Amino acid sequence: MSEALRSLGKLLRRLAGRRGPALGLAFLALVASAATFAGVLPLDPLAQSIADSLKPPSAESWFGTDELGRDILARVVYGARTSLVTACGAVLIAGLIGIPVGLVAGFYGDWRDSLLMRCVDVLLALPNVLFAMTLIAVLGRSQAAALIAVGVAGIPGFARIARAQVMALRQLDFVTAVRSFGGGPGYLMFRTILPNILSPLVVQAIVLASIAILLEAALAFLGVGVPPPTPSWGEMLRTGKSYLYEAPTYAVLPGLVLTLTILSLDTIGRALTALLDHDEAGMPAEAAGGRR
Repeated sequence: MSEALRSLGKLLRRLAGRRGPALGLAFLALVASAATFAGVLPLDPLAQSIADSLKPPSAESWFGTDELGRDILARVVYGARTSLVTACGAVLIAGLIGIPVGLVAGFYGDWRDSLLMRCVDVLLALPNVLFAMTLIAVLGRSQAAALIAVGVAGIPGFARIARAQVMALRQLDFVTAVRSFGGGPGYLMFRTILPNILSPLVVQAIVLASIAILLEAALAFLGVGVPPPTPSWGEMLRTGKSYLYEAPTYAVLPGLVLTLTILSLDTIGRALTALLDHDEAGMPAEAAGGRR
């Protein structure tokens, strides 16, 4: 496992050497830092002043104020917390459920594979937004409900990738060698095969993070996401569209930050995929899967 983590670290360093992914990493670092240290910044996303509603950008409010006089920049910074917490939680939920499902299905390939993958196919057939809205209707409107809904919607991606990777590796020599030395199914799946499929799973985690941020914003835009007054980029876009003539800058900042965040994650995911494909193309078949 430590060797696999070192390989991932090396891959990330190679990624940082490319201009596009490096810019994406820098922007994500900026957003994450702002969200993490928002509490120490002189920003209050809940302070209201009706007399200052819909003010244009100024020295006091760089991006103006909303219809309740709240600072738009402050709400965008705190809204980053909502988006990043949802993305991280969704990836965690989807990975903790989807990866073991894919490992078991791909390793055994019998009735367990058929049963588990049919359940995955059911989730995959459901539209993400409609499924998330249904789950939120059952659980109630809250950030936890939105996080769970987005996470459950991401399970099929991890399960299918893990299954495909396990099926490609389970008959290779290094897995057969561990099995011949007495390695049981659990050891083979989680200690032998899993470290060798971390790279595509990391790519999937990045892809899911971008989908989770977009889905959370879509749910908030439809009015079923994180309930107010919790700041949310999607909620700001939903409200800002009603004031496009009075305050055209209202929806600009949350929309711009949302777009750049998703674009950064997409750029990093594509670059990682290209690096992995390049590495696998230059490796012998056995070497591509052979770290114990």
